[in-house]
Amino acid sequence: MNNLVITTGLRNSEKVEDLALELSNKLKLPYLPREKQSLESIRQRASAESIILVNNNRLSLVTNGMELFFHPGLAKLRIKELQAGKTDQMISAMALSEGKTVLDCTLGIASDAIVASYIAGSLGTVVGIEASIAVAEIVSRGLKNYHGERPELLDAMRRINVVQGDHLEYLRQLPDNCFDIVYFDPMFRKPREQSSSMAPLRPFANSNPLSPDAVNEARRVAKHRVVMKENRFSQEFKRLNFHTIQGGRYSPVAYGIIHKVVADNEIP
Repeated sequence: MNNLVITTGLRNSEKVEDLALELSNKLKLPYLPREKQSLESIRQRASAESIILVNNNRLSLVTNGMELFFHPGLAKLRIKELQAGKTDQMISAMALSEGKTVLDCTLGIASDAIVASYIAGSLGTVVGIEASIAVAEIVSRGLKNYHGERPELLDAMRRINVVQGDHLEYLRQLPDNCFDIVYFDPMFRKPREQSSSMAPLRPFANSNPLSPDAVNEARRVAKHRVVMKENRFSQEFKRLNFHTIQGGRYSPVAYGIIHKVVADNEIP
């Protein structure tokens, strides 16, 4: 994990300082009062690579001049398109429907998990695993506290259960066939230059390639299918034995699928 320090915005309050101290104790990270110093001065004083910045309305992660914070923007757009009757390639690859259970092993900023939660509905379950302590904290709080959106989007966000940890270790602890779908969206081996929204996340993401052990555990845990998102022509599909590949005709990404069984609402 990147070396981290916690501080506050310049215009803080007693409530903000209390939250910063709470996070410092919870995450076992140093807290430095802002005291009108620049973020760069705080970073250098703490010999840290990155800063968890606590403000009145959000947490964010600042590194290399980039700021990562929770926002449901992309998920909001995808849900809007689903409501308009359009196809979401991830949902199609998962064969996801109301009431199903999804384990998202690579939560990140939770865009995929929010869309999955919207489709699974109140009868379904979505659990997201995030390796980075800082990202997990920012996203978990964002999912619980973000407001100002339509009720169906907020409901989908609130239903997601965030787990901080290593996805392989978590998978190994689970019983057989306990989730309908297990999903992976690892950091692409070759980053898409157009995907600037992912740039602030990349320094904190697990950069290791997805392991065959994780896929094998996912096969055991999944009742219906294992799904992995990757660049369309990635060799990861072949390396990890995802033999069924699907996605939009003109999309730069595709979804590999390992089928376990055919669900009631699927066409064999």
